[in-house]
Amino acid sequence: MASHDETSAEDRLIARHFAPLATHPGALGLTDDAAFITPPPGSEIVLKADAIIGGVHFFPEDDAATVAQKALRVNLSDLASKGATPLGYLLSLALPKDIGEAWLARFAQGLREDAERYGCPLFGGDTDRTPGPITISIAMVGSVPAGTMVRRAGAKPGDLVFVSGSVGDSTLGLVLRKGLDVPLSEAQRQHLASRYLLPQPRNALAEAVRMHASASMDVSDGLAGDFAKLCRVSQVGAEVEAARVPLSDAARAVVAADPKLLLTALSGGDDYEIVCTVPPTKAAGFRAAAEAAGVPVSEIGRVIAGQGARFLGADGQPLVFERASFSHF
Repeated sequence: MASHDETSAEDRLIARHFAPLATHPGALGLTDDAAFITPPPGSEIVLKADAIIGGVHFFPEDDAATVAQKALRVNLSDLASKGATPLGYLLSLALPKDIGEAWLARFAQGLREDAERYGCPLFGGDTDRTPGPITISIAMVGSVPAGTMVRRAGAKPGDLVFVSGSVGDSTLGLVLRKGLDVPLSEAQRQHLASRYLLPQPRNALAEAVRMHASASMDVSDGLAGDFAKLCRVSQVGAEVEAARVPLSDAARAVVAADPKLLLTALSGGDDYEIVCTVPPTKAAGFRAAAEAAGVPVSEIGRVIAGQGARFLGADGQPLVFERASFSHF
């Protein structure tokens, strides 16, 4: 995140807001053009980059600290699904002119809190001006013991399908924020709104995934579509019982009021849960490890020979999704 000019406003911005976040010695206090990191012995580096954009992934009025944490956590979620431990991150910011000191201070505070929470210091990056919406791009660096990263490919017929946490809260929270009128308690509304604003990445589950899962990915664009991607890469099919997919009490209340929204919950984005396949012989160990990590997991289906992931309704017939997952394009 080094500046192009020693006395530039960019230097002052970096020194004030971001240099305090560069706590790893290899970040060199953000005074150089690059940083360095020594991987833990016997490990491999895991890399992930993702961006969030104002007006697409968050609202302009959202708290800057929450925006910063969402940007970090969507990347942390991918590391968790690979069984990886975070080591640090690079940050690139494209800032409109109306972003001022107060917003940047809150943004840096959000980064600082999550850097401590998840053990991922800042290593560097870049800052630029943009005439368009604010864009926050993060490149996350993690590690796994050599040869143990859990890929999307690897699911085998007979494997059990598990998903962490609950599905659909975030997309239903967004639907409510956009004006859907459903009778809910204030606590239920707050729960759904918070899941959209601030993902809860399942990094505590990473070791359990690495030790037990045959294939895994994070659910960022919708469970139905994302799990279909895993099956496609693994060259298998799967059957998932929609009734076994875990929904929060708030999500169940929304679906009870409008049953069509079950399809939205299953196909909407921003869950940041983990969907994985586990051989039957490892299922008990996976459940025990998840419980020890404090992360709920639910068995929702089984991998079969063939192609495609089918989500079955209560009548045993496949559900038909208008769009199985969120797409930017």
